[in-house]
Amino acid sequence: MDFENELKLLQLMLSRLERISVDSRLAHRASGLRGSLLTIIDNIDQRQIVSISETDQRLIDQGFSILERAASERVQGSRISRE
Repeated sequence: MDFENELKLLQLMLSRLERISVDSRLAHRASGLRGSLLTIIDNIDQRQIVSISETDQRLIDQGFSILERAASERVQGSRISRE
């Protein structure tokens, strides 16, 4: 199975998770998740997996959720600072 697109997506997600402000309530969770996602990337790079497991998919979904929540926090923060 070709994991090229999944690998690019995971790398992009990692870079975005790294940019979550340390002041965010989500920073600690994002940090832990990055470690888990790095493990998935390593396994893909080393061709140790043949498909994304349910557990791996849940971690990826959790990454999207954290990014969405962090973006929402940022938007709400900018609204408050404008008022």
